Amino acid sequence: MDLLNDPANDRHVKTLKPPPHRPLMRNLMFPDKLKNKPDWKLLRDHLQKEGRVSKEDLYKLVGDCNKLLKNEGNVIYLQDPLTVVGDIHGQYYDLLKLLEPKVGGNPETTKYLFLGDFVDRGSYSIEVIILLYAIKLNYPNTVYFLRGNHECRQLTAFFNFKEECLYKYDQETYDMLMDSFDLFPLACIINSKFIAIHGGISPDLKSLEDIKRLDRYHEPPRSGLLCDLLWSDPVDQDQGNMDGQWKGNEVRGCSWFFGNEAASKFLQKNNLISIIRAHEAQLDGYKMHRWHGGKDFPVVITIFSAPNYCDVYNNKGAVIKFENNTLNIQQFQYTPHPYLLPNFMDIFTWSIPFVAEKVTEMLYNLLQVGDQVDDEEVNEEDIKQFKEMTQQQNKQFDKQSTGGSNTAKNTEKLKKKIIFVANMIKMQKTLREQSESIIQLKGACPDKRLPRGVLTAGKSAIMDALADFNLARNADIVNEKMPTVTQTPQQSISINKSTNSTSSNTKKK
Repeated sequence: MDLLNDPANDRHVKTLKPPPHRPLMRNLMFPDKLKNKPDWKLLRDHLQKEGRVSKEDLYKLVGDCNKLLKNEGNVIYLQDPLTVVGDIHGQYYDLLKLLEPKVGGNPETTKYLFLGDFVDRGSYSIEVIILLYAIKLNYPNTVYFLRGNHECRQLTAFFNFKEECLYKYDQETYDMLMDSFDLFPLACIINSKFIAIHGGISPDLKSLEDIKRLDRYHEPPRSGLLCDLLWSDPVDQDQGNMDGQWKGNEVRGCSWFFGNEAASKFLQKNNLISIIRAHEAQLDGYKMHRWHGGKDFPVVITIFSAPNYCDVYNNKGAVIKFENNTLNIQQFQYTPHPYLLPNFMDIFTWSIPFVAEKVTEMLYNLLQVGDQVDDEEVNEEDIKQFKEMTQQQNKQFDKQSTGGSNTAKNTEKLKKKIIFVANMIKMQKTLREQSESIIQLKGACPDKRLPRGVLTAGKSAIMDALADFNLARNADIVNEKMPTVTQTPQQSISINKSTNSTSSNTKKK
C-alpha cells in the first residue's frame, strides 16, 4: 500500500516511514492466487507499518475463521513437534518476534497452540487478532487457539480492548469479535501426556469428559468448571502444599488455588504427567512448579509470552517447544513498538496537563506579585508610602470587620491558597517533565490511577515505582480480580531493561 504523502517534506524523523494512508485493498488481502485465503505475510507487514483493514474485510476474515473454530471440539488433541504460546495481550510487535524462525518458528512449517489472552492491556489487540486469524485460515490444521479469561465481555470492557475496538472500528465490530471468542476451544491434550489450558484445574474437573460436556458458546460464568479453566491458579508454594486440596482464590476474586494434592490426583486419574498453562506473568517468561522435587518432572508449567508486560514489568517472554517428546523453553526479549498516547486519547486531551501547568503558574505569580519586585528598585520613599497606605487600609478593614482576628484569618487563608497553588505547580511540572514515565506507571496501576503522593514526591518517586518486576506486580495486583457485576455490564449471546535473573517471581495475569 502507498504510504502517507509528505508534500511539504517536513517530517521531523525522516528515518521513520509514515503509515499507509488507506486500508489494505481487498484484492491484495484476499488474492486470487490464494483461493480466497488472506495473504498473511502482506497483512503482517501492513499492520507492522500501523496500517488498517477495512471493516468489511475484517468481518470476512473473522467470519471465515469462525467456521473453523465452531467445528473444533472443547478439547483438541495434538502431537509434537509443537510450539505452545502463553499470554500475548495485544503486544503485536512482540508477537512478530515470537513468530520468527529462531523463536517460535515460521507458521508455514510450525504447529502452534496459543493458550489464550490475546487481547487487553497492550494497544494492538486488533492487530494481534487479525494476524492470527489470517494465519489460522492458511494453516487450519497446524494453528490452534484456546480461550483465555480475557476473551470475554467483562474483562474487555473493564480493560482496554473494547475501547480499542471503538477507537479503530465501532461497537458492532466489538460485539462481532466477542461472539467469535465464544467459539474458542477450552483445552488441549499434547502427546497424550500433557493437558494445556489457560488457567488451571477445578474441583468440578474429574475427567476430560467433564470439559467435553461443557457448553462453551457463551460468556464465561463467575463460578463453575468453565470459570475455573480460565481463572484458577497453582498455589505459590515450593512444595505445592496447602490446607486441603482447594482454597478460594482471593487474588482473582473468583475460582480456586490448587496445590500438589489436587493436581497429582487429577493427573494420575487421567494418565497425564503435567499441566501446561498461562495466565500469570513470569519474570523469566516461565515457571516450573516442581512440587515432587527438583529431579521429577514439573507438575505444572506456566508459560507467559508477553515480554516487558504493560511496558513496565521488565520480564522476558517465553514459549514451549515440543519435539520428539522433549520439552524446551525458548526465551525472547521485548521489541520496541510505536508510541501511542494512553487510552487512545487525542493530542488535545493529552495536552491538558501542560496547559493546566501554565494556568496554575500564572495564578501563582498573581498571588505572589509582591515578591516579584527587585529589592534594589525599592527606595526609602516607596517604603514610607507603602506603610502609610497599609496602615490606612488596615484601619478601614478593622472598622468593617466584626473583630481584629478577621485580618489574621484572611491572611492565613491567602497563605494556604499560595501553598496550594505552589504544590499544584510542582505536580504540573512533574507531569510535564516526566510524562512518559507517568504514562508507563499508569499502565500498571489500579484503575489507571497513580499511587497517592507520587506526583508531589517528584521524579525519584516515579522512577522508584518503575524500578522492577516486583514493584510493577504490587502496583497491578488489584487488576487480577474478576470485575464485579457493578463495574462492567453483563451481556451474553445465548455471551528496556533485560534481566538474567533465574528467580521465579510471578505476577497474576
